[in-house]
Amino acid sequence: MARRRLLLLLKPFDVFPAHQNHPNVLPRITSPKVISVDYPFICPSSSVLNLTWVLSYLDNRRKVHKDAINFCQDILRQKYVDWEAIFRSNLSQPIRDVDLVITVGGDGTLLQASHFMDDSVPVLGVNSDPTQAEEVEKFSEEFDATRSTGYLCAATVRNFEQMLDNILEGHSVPSELSRVSICVNSKLLSTYALNDVLIAHPCPATVSRFSFRMRKGIQPCSPLVNCRSSGLRVSTAAGSTAAILSAGGFAMPISCKDLQYMVREPILPGEASSSLMHGVVKSDEFMDNVWYCKEGMIYVDGSHVFCPIQHGDSIELSSSAPVLKVFLPNRLLT
Repeated sequence: MARRRLLLLLKPFDVFPAHQNHPNVLPRITSPKVISVDYPFICPSSSVLNLTWVLSYLDNRRKVHKDAINFCQDILRQKYVDWEAIFRSNLSQPIRDVDLVITVGGDGTLLQASHFMDDSVPVLGVNSDPTQAEEVEKFSEEFDATRSTGYLCAATVRNFEQMLDNILEGHSVPSELSRVSICVNSKLLSTYALNDVLIAHPCPATVSRFSFRMRKGIQPCSPLVNCRSSGLRVSTAAGSTAAILSAGGFAMPISCKDLQYMVREPILPGEASSSLMHGVVKSDEFMDNVWYCKEGMIYVDGSHVFCPIQHGDSIELSSSAPVLKVFLPNRLLT
């Protein structure tokens, strides 16, 4: 039996600010009761004790993540496999010539891996730093102690070896998740969206002007809708529990091949088009958009991957992209 080839894709350590990275953190107090740190939460108290809790929490997150990486590598050394570990920030070429990708981090690491993968290689996500409910409750009055959600991650350090054995022995089968294919002026973008696509003006305070309609084959199958809004979000089933759900959308079965769209904060839609501000793009349909602002952006799975657009550009969205094969947690399969 040939040795399997695995790629271990790692979330870097520098996403967790360290004590030494904040030599001037105390002078950066912006008001008597606010301490600002380079992390997405604000401490509501100016006490040094609270700041110590935050920094201790960040140090612990980095340690837990590092321990998870070491644990996974120790397990791989015991298996009949060839493997290589790289940080996700060093990934620049399509992932090929491997039998399995293992991401160690959270959903963000798995999303980044997906941008370099086609439908030939499956991926297993390991949540290296799961959120601890008791910790969130303990510090709820001090700061947001949420760690990693790991919605698409089937493994943690607790079950990684069992999951890996099941995959190597052929007992586990990956699920096929739909992705969004994006064409700008008939040119296909190289990156497919696993979660969602946001089309908007780069300045959030500027109105986004665009039109859209659905098409099946070469025939339009919906009215033309002209919009002035904060932009357009189009989500896959995998991404339907994220931003679009928070905005009032609905969760879709993980295996669904349709896309869900929502116009963000539409400005006075006419009565005829108000019902079209939120809907579904069927798996055999295309969503044709035309952009009418001087500048705009297409954001793919967050803010890190984007494509600039300009007035008159056409954007075609559909679920015709190659699927992504993912070993999913059991809670998403029932």
